[in-house]
Amino acid sequence: MKKDPLIAAQVKQILDLIKDIYPGKSVELRIPPYSAIQCVKGVVHRRGTPPSVVEMNPETLIKLVIQPELWKEFCDSGLISASGTNSNLSILFINIGKLMQNINWSSNGK
Repeated sequence: MKKDPLIAAQVKQILDLIKDIYPGKSVELRIPPYSAIQCVKGVVHRRGTPPSVVEMNPETLIKLVIQPELWKEFCDSGLISASGTNSNLSILFINIGKLMQNINWSSNGK
């Protein structure tokens, strides 16, 4: 699959902010085929997949930053796959959305 450079830049910006604000290794946040990070304090693991995994496509990630209140709807519709005890990232996205608004970020990456 060919990666769109604009989407790749947006995903990187969002994930970098999440890593900075919510450091840790208890949740693996996957945005295939662009990236995956580990974030959120909690259970420390040494190998393999963390106990909580959240996966979504890049378009859902970008939309979630703009409209974090859609977390539950996206989970219910299958746009977000979230498993494990720390996999509810709804508050994380509310806070990230507020931060992104404060830096005048838009879905166009500007």
